[in-house]
Amino acid sequence: MAEQWSTARVGFIGAGQMARALAKRLSAVGLVSPDRMIASDVSESALEQFAQETGSLIVGTNSDVAETAHIVVLATKPQVMADVLVELAPRLGQGKAEPLIVSIAAGISLETLQSGLAGYGRLVRVMPNTPCLVGSGASAYALGPNVRPHDERIVRELLQAVGVAHRVAESMLDAVTGLSGSGPAFVYTIIEALSDGGVRVGLPRDVATSLAAQTVMGAAQMVLETGRHTGELKDQVTSPGGTTIAGIHALERGGLRAALMDAVSAATARSMELAASAKSAKK
Repeated sequence: MAEQWSTARVGFIGAGQMARALAKRLSAVGLVSPDRMIASDVSESALEQFAQETGSLIVGTNSDVAETAHIVVLATKPQVMADVLVELAPRLGQGKAEPLIVSIAAGISLETLQSGLAGYGRLVRVMPNTPCLVGSGASAYALGPNVRPHDERIVRELLQAVGVAHRVAESMLDAVTGLSGSGPAFVYTIIEALSDGGVRVGLPRDVATSLAAQTVMGAAQMVLETGRHTGELKDQVTSPGGTTIAGIHALERGGLRAALMDAVSAATARSMELAASAKSAKK
């Protein structure tokens, strides 16, 4: 395994949106040059788009990726993962290639990955989210049983190329799915609702949407950059008897806070259900 990014090769099994986002950002931040990234996919059009957007090499089979790359990102759909693992298993360990395997497939546990790879355990499971596509992702990862000391650093740097990353216990990944995995859709709904409110009080739609989206982004930046509690930041905007407290009163009366908490809980519960179904289907 190459320990330095300057010599590492990164392979993607699955060349969809998330794989392309990772590849483009790795190149953009200078971690891995396009000539050291390869990909495989059953879809010729996906491979062509990967090559066009990243300038990277294309190979024909998943086995080629496993035997060539130091870091293999499993970016396939969960329903085809079992077949991919069967294909990869003979290529890993026992004096053959020993890449770090990073799975971004939803609902596929480390136990399932290791079992499908005939006991190969140099694995990391990642839950990314779609803002990775614009370099503002919020990801979490769990380490497998046989990772090497430097593997966590590699994964963290890989994910930090497309946003922020946190290490969690695997048991917490369903909660991560419910919060940051599903969360962008919740925020889009909030932005849409704010824009609707702007239109209702007379703003043109394009202006209302731009102001709403920028307001959400700016508020999020304030949270991340100042490190202050969200309640403190809210109070800085909320004058006694002013416009903001009138609006917050309306939000509380409408149950926004409880609705968002319920949304995260519901998405987490559904993630757990899907993971349990995937596990039972493999028995």
